[in-house]
Amino acid sequence: MHRAGRLGLLHPRTGAIAPAAPSAEVVRLFGPARAGLLAALTQPASTTQLAARHFLSAAGVSYRLGVPHRVGLVTRARSGRTALHRRTPEGARLTRKR
Repeated sequence: MHRAGRLGLLHPRTGAIAPAAPSAEVVRLFGPARAGLLAALTQPASTTQLAARHFLSAAGVSYRLGVPHRVGLVTRARSGRTALHRRTPEGARLTRKR
């Protein structure tokens, strides 16, 4: 399905768009869970949103985004109890398919 310039699958109940799969190179570099989370950050998302989309716990999302955060591929901004994750330009370049 094509919506707003992005390709992905439309979730029938929520209407959320599942992102396209990460490249094989990124999967080999970070593993499938971290690569999937990095690919999913086409738009900023909270830990809770990412957990629901990827069938992970909030703690699992935070843990898996720790490495991309430490190497500068993802930023994290807190607002109260909510953490909002964004891909950096470096993270976006890495996830771009060649």
